[in-house]
Formats: sequence, structure tokens, C-alpha cells
Amino acid sequence: MQLFMLLKEFIDDIRKHKTRAFLTTIAITWGTLAIILLMSFGSGLSFRMREGMLNAGDRIIRIYSGQTTKKWQGLPVGRRILLTEEDAHILQQSIPMIQSVNPGIGRFIRLRNGDRTASTYMEGVYPVFEEMRRTYHARGGRFLNEKDLVERKRVVFLGSVVANELFGKNAPIGETVFIDGLPFKIIGVMPKKMQTAMNQGPDDRRAIIPFSTFKSIYGNRYLNELIVKPAQPLESPKVISEVRRILARKYQFDPSDEHAIRIWDFIEAEKIGARVFKGINIFLAVIGAMTLVIAGVGVANIMYVVVKERTQEIGIKRAIGAKRRHIIFQFIFESLLISLVGGGLGLLIASAIIQLMWSIPAQDGAMQFLGRPLMSDSVVLVAISLLTLIGLLAGLFPARKAASIDPVEALRYE
Repeated sequence: MQLFMLLKEFIDDIRKHKTRAFLTTIAITWGTLAIILLMSFGSGLSFRMREGMLNAGDRIIRIYSGQTTKKWQGLPVGRRILLTEEDAHILQQSIPMIQSVNPGIGRFIRLRNGDRTASTYMEGVYPVFEEMRRTYHARGGRFLNEKDLVERKRVVFLGSVVANELFGKNAPIGETVFIDGLPFKIIGVMPKKMQTAMNQGPDDRRAIIPFSTFKSIYGNRYLNELIVKPAQPLESPKVISEVRRILARKYQFDPSDEHAIRIWDFIEAEKIGARVFKGINIFLAVIGAMTLVIAGVGVANIMYVVVKERTQEIGIKRAIGAKRRHIIFQFIFESLLISLVGGGLGLLIASAIIQLMWSIPAQDGAMQFLGRPLMSDSVVLVAISLLTLIGLLAGLFPARKAASIDPVEALRYE
């Protein structure tokens, strides 16, 4: 009953001061809209950058040949350390913490389909490459398998960009393409994907064939890289230490010589990126919160005005027995209601804007990162928490002033 009366008084006050109520609500709405959109765009950017990194290497460690820079057991500085396919098998068997290893070799090649040609980078890999680099197939087809590797089949998995250049929009699964003059059967096509890191161009613009086939055609003895995927990402420092120790023992170099073999840890890069974007999200949240706080100051000022206008009313209530907590609760209730109504409108508008952004087809360039805001539960929770806090604070101080009014003086107020 008391709550109903408070709500009725609130509605009556809005009817008397429509413009004031409208502007106050708009201020809260704008503040809520600002914080939700800023945090949503920050979350979307963080997610897209992380996905772009994982699309280039899904929690993997890439190992490259190098050159010694430290003397070791009488051996000179400047020796070349060249990795071979055998190293992949040694690491796989020697380090239980490793889930899989892929030896990689590659070169630039020329493809031809009739009078259409394309140039790209081609890699020879093991089937485990699919999960390591997220080279999932689209429009039917498949990735390389163990049979292709063992039998040295002339099969190729194409990136969608190269496939479109050679065959147009039609799915070329089962078609024949000539690579450096040799016929290869297309077994699958990789969909276009976003990458924030790449080597020799994006993955969706390359050709992938079995490692054994590549080696038999071009005769490569040394690898371009070794890709290692730890069973547990948190164990990557231990895996890297073991890789250095084992290869140092085989090639006779100082395990602490970081230039003897060069290592790029995607797992550590992902952690660093996560920390950077967490900082960006916090910064954006603070900017949005400041906008909301300014709106809260406006609500507090309005509530002080309301207290002044209702001085006689407060005096009458106190004179007939209303307690201080009843007066305080009345003004906090009204402040919270204004904040939640404005916040609810801001939330609805922000949701509509985010849905509109997602309805626009994905584009290249900056929009592929900024055009996909994410309004997560944490974003909504932060916004609601701030709204509640601001509503309480905006109503608390005017409410305390109202409750401290002397009933006799209030009745004399004009």
C-alpha cells in the first residue's frame, strides 16, 4: 500500500513537471546508452582481435631455423641450425606435454585452370595442420587425411580467394587444377577468415598439399617451420624449454641461445593481447561511467529542487507522525525509479543499435573489428549496478536533507 502511494506521488509530480522529468530521464538514458555502447564495442573489438589471432594459430608454438650466437663446447658462433622432418617425430615422442607436431615446408607457386591463372604460397603439411591453423573446409569437401600423406596423393586444399580466382563462385570440389604444370585434384575449399597475424599472406589465399607430396616434387630437405600444439596451453613455457633442450642436444648449441632456433609463442601473444584489451575495456567503461555520473548529478540536483518544493508537504507528514526513514525512503525510491526508467530506455536503444550493426553484412578493413559489438551479461550487469548506485546516491543526500527538516519550520515555509 505504501509503495502504491509513493508511486502515485511520483506520477503526480511527473505530470506537474513534464519537461523536468523528460530531461532528467533523457540524461540517464544517454548515460546508459553511452556506457553500454562503449563497453559493447570494446568487448566486440577484443573478441574479434582474439579470434583473428587464433585463426592464425590456435594456441600453437611456431619454431623456425636460426643461427647460433653463443659458443658451445668448442663449436664456433654463427652456425646455421636447420630443422628437418625428423625433429617433428623426436619432439612428439620426447615431450608428453605436446598434443601434436606439424613439420611445414612451402614455396610460391603458380596455379592454372584453363586460361585462368593465380599465384600464391603453397604449404606441405600433415593433417593435424587443420586444427592448428583453423583451416576448416566450406562448400563441401574435406581437408587432407593420413591416406593422402602416406600415398603421396596429388590433392590440394585451396583458400576461397584463390578458388574464386580460378573457378569463380562455383564450388570446385573434385575439379583439377595445375600447380607448376602438375595436375592436382581439389578436395576442399577454406572459407574466408579474419586474421590479425599471417605468414606469407592470409590462409584463405593459399594452397595446401600433403607434406610427402610436396617433398617428393620439390625435394625440400629442410623445414620452413615446426608447429607445436601443447596439450595444455598453460604448459607452453615448459614445452618451449623442453623443445630448446632437446634440439640443443641434437644440434649441439647452448639451450639458452634464443637465436639458434627462433620461437613464436601464440599462447603468450594471446595472453598479452587479452591484458591489453582488458585495459581498453576498463578505459571505455570509465568514460561511459563518467557520462552516467554526470547524469546522476543532474538527478541529484532535481531531487534537491523537489525537496524544496515539497517542504510544506514534508512538514505535514512529519507533524502527523511520519518517521525520518519514511521520508528518506520516499526520495530514494523516486530517484531510483528515474534512474531505472532512463536506464531501461538506454538499454533498449543500445540493444537496437547493436542488432542493427549485426544486420549489416560483414566488411573488410576496420569495420570487421568495430562492426560487431557484443552486449554480454557482464556489460549489462555493470550498467545496472552503476544505475542502481547512482540512483541511490542521487536520492540519498536530498532525502537526508528532507528528513532533517524541522516540522514547525516546514509548515511556515512558503
